[in-house]
Amino acid sequence: MIDGRTVVKVRIMGDEYTLRTEASAEHTRAVAEHVDRTIRAVISGSSTVETHKAAILAALQITDDLFRERGAMEALTDDMRQLAADIRPLLPPAKRGEELGG
Repeated sequence: MIDGRTVVKVRIMGDEYTLRTEASAEHTRAVAEHVDRTIRAVISGSSTVETHKAAILAALQITDDLFRERGAMEALTDDMRQLAADIRPLLPPAKRGEELGG
């Protein structure tokens, strides 16, 4: 561990990278494996894609997945807030966090 960071060696597309990260080694390896699988999937889908272009297309795909998941999480959070607002009036005053007599 260097400066509170873990040093992890990973392999992506046959190249080894030494990463310094605050994340666990297991998490870092899982991320690298996901990147490697995504790049390989892009390459397998087209025989003419160069490795650096495949990496860019993989980054776009991973970022699209991230944005879609963030949107889904925001929608779920909004639904939960609305449900809580709908249920709150049905609860007794003590459970609503309201003071009695007010």
